[in-house]
Amino acid sequence: MTDLDSVRLPLSDEDALGLAEVPESGLGPVLEAAGRVRDRVFGRRVTYSPKVFLPVTNLCRNHCDYCSFRKSPGESGEWTMQPGEIDGALLRARDHGCAEALLCLGDKPEKAFGSYRRLLATFGHDDTVDYLVWASRRALEHGLLPHTNAGVLTAAEMARLKEVNVSLGLMLECASPRLCEPGMPHHRAPDKRPAVRLSMMAEAGVLAIPFTTGILVGIGETRRERVESLLAIRQLHRQYGHIQEVIVQSFRVRPGIPMEAAPEPDDAEVAHAIAMARLILDDDVGVQAPPNLNEKSTALLLAAGINDFGGISPVTPDYINPRHPWPHVDALAAACARDGYTLAPRLAIYESYLERPGFLADALHEPVRRVRDRLARPSETGEQGVPRGTGAMGALS
Repeated sequence: MTDLDSVRLPLSDEDALGLAEVPESGLGPVLEAAGRVRDRVFGRRVTYSPKVFLPVTNLCRNHCDYCSFRKSPGESGEWTMQPGEIDGALLRARDHGCAEALLCLGDKPEKAFGSYRRLLATFGHDDTVDYLVWASRRALEHGLLPHTNAGVLTAAEMARLKEVNVSLGLMLECASPRLCEPGMPHHRAPDKRPAVRLSMMAEAGVLAIPFTTGILVGIGETRRERVESLLAIRQLHRQYGHIQEVIVQSFRVRPGIPMEAAPEPDDAEVAHAIAMARLILDDDVGVQAPPNLNEKSTALLLAAGINDFGGISPVTPDYINPRHPWPHVDALAAACARDGYTLAPRLAIYESYLERPGFLADALHEPVRRVRDRLARPSETGEQGVPRGTGAMGALS
């Protein structure tokens, strides 16, 4: 095991791998070191993004063993949002003070499903990216900043989306090809091949797109594979400087999935993954953990070194994890305060990228300024300008 008192931070590859198998009895010093890094870089301010979640379609050509979001045409629960549904959700989001419009969907649905291609044509769109560009423009018109996670995209598709999105995202999940072997969770998911996802992330770097990625904890990976995944993300960021945040997301069991009997990661595993992310990643990269997937562990998330809770919506549920509602922002703020932290809203693009040439399309600077000014204004409650909504569990439409 690496002695943290004798190493430089961020951890070298060798030191990071040396801490991959730290026993639970040795976890305390790792958490303490990660917490010190977070406090030094981000202070005692923890952020979240007030968002609306737009699940544009849950059609997906991949079959991941842990996913309950994806559907095939005709399957119970399958949907593609109509333009009117997107507009309605954006209007509610604007009225509730949201700042981000998260557009999320399955991988390559038009490559797999003719019925989906025909449906897009009735909306007046040639392909999914065309529909996403339209939806992003509508979000901007309603005063929200779009962030799109549409699975694996080409460089040309990302270039189109950059003109109307302040940031893009793609979860790496795990950099190990072992998880794509027969019997493993990514075996039937061609778009989850690590080389494919890392290639897209590199292309996003070439395009200077502020980017969110992350790892998924508890899907059969080893601790070493988690560390190797974080090191792969760091390598990309050091080459292109575009990774604004890394999510450490916990696998959660849902009925009806192939992994419904798999064990969920315990608190020690989640804390170790978060702390390793903070100790491995460079100081300009945020570390995020979703509070709804760790609803009883806010203090542990903070101790492990997070600086961000990700998106929390007052108007839509977490469609990826519908059994885990968003926390009420007041309750989350109180939990942070008990440990000496303040909770504050943030933009869907990290502030450091606003001053870096080329990372934000020229046409988006004014929309970003307006949303930033709105978030900075005190609301009627005396807090920063986001209403204290609950984590909604409303219907799709």
